[in-house]
Amino acid sequence: MVKYETGSALAGVGYAVAAYALWGVAPVYWKALGDLPAVELLSHRVIWSALLGMLLVGVTRGGPELRVLLSSRRHWVPILATGFLIGSNWLTFLWAVLHDQVLATSLGYYITPLVNVVFGLLFLREKLSRWQGAAAALAAVGILQLTIAHGELPWVTVYLALSFGCYGLIRKVTPVNPVVGFAFETWVLAPFALVMLVTLAATQDLGFPKPDVVTNLLLIGSGAFTAAPLLCFNSAAKRLRLTTLGFFQYIAPSITFVMAVLLYDEPFTRPHFIAFSCVWVALVLYSFDSMRRAGAHRLTRG
Repeated sequence: MVKYETGSALAGVGYAVAAYALWGVAPVYWKALGDLPAVELLSHRVIWSALLGMLLVGVTRGGPELRVLLSSRRHWVPILATGFLIGSNWLTFLWAVLHDQVLATSLGYYITPLVNVVFGLLFLREKLSRWQGAAAALAAVGILQLTIAHGELPWVTVYLALSFGCYGLIRKVTPVNPVVGFAFETWVLAPFALVMLVTLAATQDLGFPKPDVVTNLLLIGSGAFTAAPLLCFNSAAKRLRLTTLGFFQYIAPSITFVMAVLLYDEPFTRPHFIAFSCVWVALVLYSFDSMRRAGAHRLTRG
């Protein structure tokens, strides 16, 4: 049984709050670069993340683990897939932020834990409790209602949840060091990002560096802004129980929700209210079930 020291747990809480807070305020960072197209932002994010990933692998002495990853098709093929999954997730998020759909991203990340539950049932043969089933069904009702009311599928919400759910599922069953995995994912995407930047520079006069110093600094810093919450999350995961860590995951979409409605004045219609209410109630059921299961497990372990 893994034991968690009080000091270590407190540090874990700090890391968890930092990780999810950074993810929550991400729209502010990317909106500061709102004059650039999403594909250019994605390309810079990938390239600077790839360079930072190279540095992190060196600092953490991840060379041997990287060689193991590259030598085994069973390992690098899944990480190849997660690279494209996270890349498409980033592109969707960036597009949504730049097109004033921050609220849709919030809803997408709210329902991601429920997508994880369904994926666990479908692909990992995990048992679904009646509370989890009710939560997943209620969230689905909320999304269906929003689809009917607006006459179209809220694709940003759905794709963010599904792509991140698939990403988490593959990473869960693939034994790869988080830093090495992050580096390899960005290296896979880097050639495509370079081609995109060259194409944009040639066809749309979107070269680099930019005339504005602040824009250049933000683009270069996009790698660190991408890696920082991930590293904080990994540090938190080592210090906290998974059930404890799970409760912090609602910080990010909650911050994003508040910013979308109050800061960016995005429309919050009656269908939005119903959809979010369904998801919030679903998350209460999910959290209740998680606490109940954790308590039962501790009693069983004595």
